Amino acid sequence: TTSAVTLVTWGNPKMRAGLGMGWGLILLWIVLGGTLMYRFRDRIRSVVAHIPIDWRIKFALSATVLALLEEAITTTMTNLAPLFGVRIGEAYITASTNYLDVVALHSVVLFVPLFVGWAVILWRYDFSPFSVFVLFGLTGTAAETNLGMKNPLEFGLWIFVSGLMVYLPAYCVPRQRKALPPRWWMYPLAIVAPLPFELLVPLPLLAGLFFPHHPQLHFPPLGK
Repeated sequence: TTSAVTLVTWGNPKMRAGLGMGWGLILLWIVLGGTLMYRFRDRIRSVVAHIPIDWRIKFALSATVLALLEEAITTTMTNLAPLFGVRIGEAYITASTNYLDVVALHSVVLFVPLFVGWAVILWRYDFSPFSVFVLFGLTGTAAETNLGMKNPLEFGLWIFVSGLMVYLPAYCVPRQRKALPPRWWMYPLAIVAPLPFELLVPLPLLAGLFFPHHPQLHFPPLGK
């Protein structure tokens, strides 16, 4: 679908630039990053197992680190707008060109409570790493597409973008923990089950409290 949209909108410089940034995310985060995570997952799990921290804390921290890395790629793409033939702000894939602004007030600050939520879920239920990848990817897809109202055909892209934040941390969760096998109805429930942790771990609310007038987007709408 990304290839098709790229071909259809090739004549629009701003749309072409935005899609070029998206291709940068696909190649660097999904293709390169995803391949490295999968290729070295057993070696990484062995190293993580020897870190003397509770595995639930390691899960949330490692997922946060991966989310920060993913946002470093997207923010870099936004700042490379001149490389794609437009001025900064004419095309973008993040809310700002400032990395700290992006992660602290727009993106990762929203993900951290969800990571905590999944740590709690995995404490109780033995979801496979692939299941966590898909389920969290669907949560991210719902957020990125406004529950399917905006660009729903991009679900494959967003499943990979969000799912890769948690796949490796889930793979490193100890297999010997006392966790129950999930029942079938828990899989769809797990897509929304982490959302209440946005209130229990109120980082987004605190960000809104301290920066009540912070803009949701620092640029004009893409294509304007």
